[in-house]
Amino acid sequence: MKTMTKIISARFDIEGNHKLGGYKSNGGYQSLDKLFSMQPDEVIDEVKKSGLRGRGGAGFPTGMKWSFVPKNIDKPKYLCVNADEGEPGTFKDRMILDFDPHALIEGIMICCYAVGIETAYVYIRGEYDHQIARFSAAVGAAYDAGVIGKGAMKGRNLDIVVHKGAGAYICGEETGLIESLEGKKGQPRPKPPFPAVEGVFGCPTVVNNVETIAALPWIMNNGADAYAAIGTEKSTGTMLFSISGMVERPGVYEGTFGVNLWDFIEESTGGIKDGKKLKAVIPGGSSSPILTAEEARNTALDYESIAAAGSMVGSGAIMVLDEDTCIVKALEVITRFYAHESCGQCPPCREGTHWLHQIAKRIRAGKGRPEDIDLISSICPDMMGRTVCVLADAAAMPTASYIEKFRHEFEAFIDTASPPVRHLQPGGVNPEVGRL
Repeated sequence: MKTMTKIISARFDIEGNHKLGGYKSNGGYQSLDKLFSMQPDEVIDEVKKSGLRGRGGAGFPTGMKWSFVPKNIDKPKYLCVNADEGEPGTFKDRMILDFDPHALIEGIMICCYAVGIETAYVYIRGEYDHQIARFSAAVGAAYDAGVIGKGAMKGRNLDIVVHKGAGAYICGEETGLIESLEGKKGQPRPKPPFPAVEGVFGCPTVVNNVETIAALPWIMNNGADAYAAIGTEKSTGTMLFSISGMVERPGVYEGTFGVNLWDFIEESTGGIKDGKKLKAVIPGGSSSPILTAEEARNTALDYESIAAAGSMVGSGAIMVLDEDTCIVKALEVITRFYAHESCGQCPPCREGTHWLHQIAKRIRAGKGRPEDIDLISSICPDMMGRTVCVLADAAAMPTASYIEKFRHEFEAFIDTASPPVRHLQPGGVNPEVGRL
């Protein structure tokens, strides 16, 4: 495919690649000779030069995050690999755990060598039973072969601990993850201090997403310049995108930054299912503001272009909505999720997510009032930027965009004389109206 450059997914289709022998026969662990010939600071500089950004949602420069960890400190340092993958619509990291687990282990070695870490925790979503078993087996094989363990990193030790999460969306936030890892209630911590200074067990900690870490072996093998030459100046390399919704072939596709968003979706998946028309695209998971069909067709797939269009790349979860999708139902579903997953620590989030859902639910049930549309819009600004973490923003941002861009559908649900979609019965609401 023209829009696909395979870096992360290059070995996904190779049978037996999840095993140590298969991975080594496919070029695995070759970066270690180069890694151990370099000084740790040189490795950090190489990652900075590559332009690699975090693939978990925030898009923060990876090498810069590593450089925040204090160098001369009398405390252990830790790496937390975030494999919680709780953002609705996201299912890419599970592919790495399943089909290329040793790439993650090799990437962990690169990060730990660069930052001076001897213990790495991999926090995996609790529902991922198969992936936990697959990755745990890979870690066991790496220990048995001496790839990791005592003296594995140029005389330094490296231990990898697999930790099973308990099924909470909030534990995908880095400090919520750390709290959970320590055996506490999964609630985000106030920042500062940031994890790089005071993270796991009060010690300096790097928190990176699975895909971010899995990109490191390619960068080490091919060089930072080669990686930076892919994509755009500020959005370098490739990313795995979880594409779902009303498309012919939903799945995980690796795309090069800078291509046209809709061209990538259409070429990867075969376009809208059953010949329907495109209505909208959610480009970065349920927390990202929605794009209209016109916006999706005229926006490049990179961090800066998506931001300029008013949304975000986020976790790379692209959800495609066709002409029959009911936006009101979509909002009810999404707000229900965030109301359920709020940890309740901050009143603007605890109360705000609840009321967003209650009002969206009321409108969809045909019991909405004309003032409800402006009411739900007025709640959103009071939620954003006022909480310990960004869960409140994750609920408010898409809500505001749905109202702004598809207000007529909400109005039609209140004025049932003008049905928003063909499934709506005059004088009432079919519980199966539309679909998400």
